[in-house]
Amino acid sequence: MANILDGLKVSKEIKNEIRIEVEKIVAAHRRPPHLVAILVGNNGASQSYVKNKITDCKEVGFKSSLFTFSSTVSEAELLEKIDELNKSKDVDGFIVQLPLPKQIDQEKIIMAIDPRKDVDGFHPENFGKMALEMDTFLPATPFGILTLLERYNIDTKGKHCVIIGRSRIVGKPMSILMGRKDFPGNSTVTLTHSYTPHIEEFTKNADIVITALGDPNFLKGDMIKKGAVVIDVGITRVEDTSEKGYKLIGDVDFASCKEVASAITPVPGGVGPMTRAMLMKNTLLAYKTSVYND
Repeated sequence: MANILDGLKVSKEIKNEIRIEVEKIVAAHRRPPHLVAILVGNNGASQSYVKNKITDCKEVGFKSSLFTFSSTVSEAELLEKIDELNKSKDVDGFIVQLPLPKQIDQEKIIMAIDPRKDVDGFHPENFGKMALEMDTFLPATPFGILTLLERYNIDTKGKHCVIIGRSRIVGKPMSILMGRKDFPGNSTVTLTHSYTPHIEEFTKNADIVITALGDPNFLKGDMIKKGAVVIDVGITRVEDTSEKGYKLIGDVDFASCKEVASAITPVPGGVGPMTRAMLMKNTLLAYKTSVYND
């Protein structure tokens, strides 16, 4: 039976560590870190995610602000708000919740964010620094996975890591980070995707499998080797008869994989809480490196 990598437990530990640090900052008569979120439209998943981020800020002692725009907002109006936040001495970091409506050029929005306040780690300058193994903001989900592997002392050196999915948010940065000269890292990395034929030929030989596909129960127990470490980033709402009307399903068929794997993340309660905790950690880093935090 696999060891369950409890992201909920570890994320609480991390947020408690941040809270203690913020208490010391405030006790020294300095302002707390300030995180801002921009939410466009009324996407249910985005609204829920932003609401959770505000709750996290409250738990760790951050100041948080939310700016909401209708789905018909113009690109110019959104860019104006970003410029305002870039210039604000009171704002340490901010995020623009994705996805954005069709009339908005997502790349233009990401490029407009000051890299020093880009706590999502999406700006090309931060992505480039990450690739060169320089100090920078890491994308929250990969950062969370690295931290989970570190806290559970999962050996990654010389291991074969297969990543399923090549998104800029998870798959691509994860492939870079698992191959870096550090712990966790020093793995031999294979990046697979929707055009990779016979993915199971790769996953069956992997010591670590990280899947970020968005395909419920895609990875079965017979697709991994005995003792593999399985990290499930996927999260899909599937309708059911519960009070909520849906349940959250990962990319991994948990029931079959936990019988084969040595360690595995659950959904929910695995990578998701870690992603949110790392956003807090990035915001604290932005605060510490800001010239305006006095």
